[in-house]
Amino acid sequence: MGSEEVHANDGISVNIYKGEFVAIVGKSGSGKSTLMNIIGALDVPTSGKYLISGQDTSSMKDDELAAIRNKKIGFVFQQYNLLPKDNLLDNVCLPLLYAGVPKAEQKERAMKQLERVGLADKWMQKPAQLSGGQQQRVSIARALAGDPELILADEPTGALDSKTSKQVLGFLKEINEDGNTVVMITHDNSIALEAKRIIRISDGKVVYDGTAEDYAKLI
Repeated sequence: MGSEEVHANDGISVNIYKGEFVAIVGKSGSGKSTLMNIIGALDVPTSGKYLISGQDTSSMKDDELAAIRNKKIGFVFQQYNLLPKDNLLDNVCLPLLYAGVPKAEQKERAMKQLERVGLADKWMQKPAQLSGGQQQRVSIARALAGDPELILADEPTGALDSKTSKQVLGFLKEINEDGNTVVMITHDNSIALEAKRIIRISDGKVVYDGTAEDYAKLI
């Protein structure tokens, strides 16, 4: 920024383990979005390393990063990012289509995930026919379809009312209990407390990394 050099992430060192449910929390401009982009293999760090399942992504080319994202990470976005012209089944099939999974297996696996989020009976509907909470559940089903090692949820309740937010957080807890690793990005402390572990970022640095119970005593 002009003559000032900004370190969006400044000397961050974090380990996230298989089966954890971690919230990364921080205000706007804290550096949490940059950290999310690195964890999601959407960006690479200017220095240091990011390893996912032992693979170092820091020097990977775009097509290698895309392969990591497709095979290892399921994304849940604030605005759902569903294709409006496709029905729910085809939306959930999308990561499987990119992965080259045979058509019949795509549909079988996608339907299984729609069942998991309670929307199998609506598979023929288009996203616009659903409530915001239902659309986010479809987004979660799509994230799970490719059987990823990590679910990365970016402000997953940001567009939802408090009641619907609780339902969506309930689904994230359930999939974590089923063994999925979940990393959730949020600016909201009350949402972060739904995770088991909280990492708080401020000015590009980790200022807290510990249990949700201990974090609750600090806020």
